[in-house]
Amino acid sequence: MKFGQVENPEEIDFTLPATATETISLLNKNRKQEPFEAYVGCAKWNKADLKGFYPRGTKDELVYYAQQFNSIELNATFYNSPSKEQVITWREKTDEGFKFFPKIPQSVSHFGRLLNTDEKVAAFVDATVNFEDRLGMAFLQMHDNYKPKDFDRLQAFLEGFPKGYPLAVEVRNGEWFTDDAIQQKLVALLEKTDKTNVIVDTAGRRELLHMRLTTPFAFVRFVGANHPSDYDRLSSWVVRIKEWKVAGLQKLYFFIHQNVEVESPLLAAHFIAELNKAVGTELNIPNKGNGSGQSTLF
Repeated sequence: MKFGQVENPEEIDFTLPATATETISLLNKNRKQEPFEAYVGCAKWNKADLKGFYPRGTKDELVYYAQQFNSIELNATFYNSPSKEQVITWREKTDEGFKFFPKIPQSVSHFGRLLNTDEKVAAFVDATVNFEDRLGMAFLQMHDNYKPKDFDRLQAFLEGFPKGYPLAVEVRNGEWFTDDAIQQKLVALLEKTDKTNVIVDTAGRRELLHMRLTTPFAFVRFVGANHPSDYDRLSSWVVRIKEWKVAGLQKLYFFIHQNVEVESPLLAAHFIAELNKAVGTELNIPNKGNGSGQSTLF
């Protein structure tokens, strides 16, 4: 994942912004007695990207991946909307408790730009509901050049999206964040339509760290810089998540990317170990590699 990549990560201030007061109010209002749930994973499971993660002789990468992690940010569906049969095949390779977080196809978000996409959305939803209990939450990621001037188009899309199907939304253009009135308008729409506001932590786009939740679920896409600072950044997130959990956070969806994805499982193992200690989760700490020299991050 190259989005937000910088040449000199050591020059970036990676301090997490303060949590928006509205976020704390929302979490307090939605506090429940049910156990906190955390899902942590990578963006892909294929061996080419996660080279060294799979033991020699692994016959099925998804089966092994799902034994190590409890979720996957399913970017494969961005390029091609899956068939019902493909979804069932993926589901049957995982055990109870594993969740898929499929990305809305680019034919809807990037090529269609949310116009005349009803049939494509219906096909995507009809296929992915076959994940059944393995469906976590889909997410819509708009192109960086999708601007607030097309707010009405986004509003119509979200209001018309199939009810009851969980969806998170990621906008990337800076204009959504530099004007407070625009950002508040977006937040109001997401709250009204019960859509989760995606938070992106990447070196070159710090404005995407808006810290404004719109549901009692936190959907975080963390992009490492293949730099030692990645450890400290993840530690800061553990502290923040603990604060949100105390305030009333119900679920965490946290996905770890790298500009060089081969290191993603290593960062994830570090993050999961710290999260377990801080908030009492009992997530499996994934294997860091197959002994081929990949035992440390840098």
